[in-house]
Amino acid sequence: MKRQFTLRKYERLKSRKLTEQLFKNGNSFAEVPFRVFYLPVNGELQKVNGLLFGCGVSKRNFKKAVDRNRIKRLIREAYRLQKNGLQELLADRKDCLSLFILYTGKELPDFNLVKEKLSVILARLISVFSIEEKKKS
Repeated sequence: MKRQFTLRKYERLKSRKLTEQLFKNGNSFAEVPFRVFYLPVNGELQKVNGLLFGCGVSKRNFKKAVDRNRIKRLIREAYRLQKNGLQELLADRKDCLSLFILYTGKELPDFNLVKEKLSVILARLISVFSIEEKKKS
C-alpha cells in the first residue's frame, strides 16, 4: 500500500477535554527547542486511527501571530512527512496516542531544524512504545 503523507482533520487534537487531560496526566520530555507531551488514550477513542496531534507556540516569545502561525505550519509539515513510523507502530498495537508539541525557542526556526528535531522526537516516542510493548510481553 502506498504511504500517505497527510494530516487529516480527524488526526488533529481538537478536544478540549482530551487536551486538558494530556497536560494534566500526560508524560513529557524536552528536545530543545521543543517540549513534547504525550498520553496513551484508552478505549474512549477507538474511532481514531491511533494518533492525535497538536502543536503550539508561546505568545510570550512571539508577539506577532504571523510568526506563531509560521512556526506551527513548519511543525505540522515536518510532522506530516515523518509520522508514518509511529502511526504504523500504534496501528499494529491497536493503541491510541495524544501528542502535543510545544515550541519553546525564542528565535524563528528554519524548516531543516524543525524537521531534524521532529525526527529525533518521533524516534524517541517509537522507542518508548517499543520498550513498553516488550515489558508487556
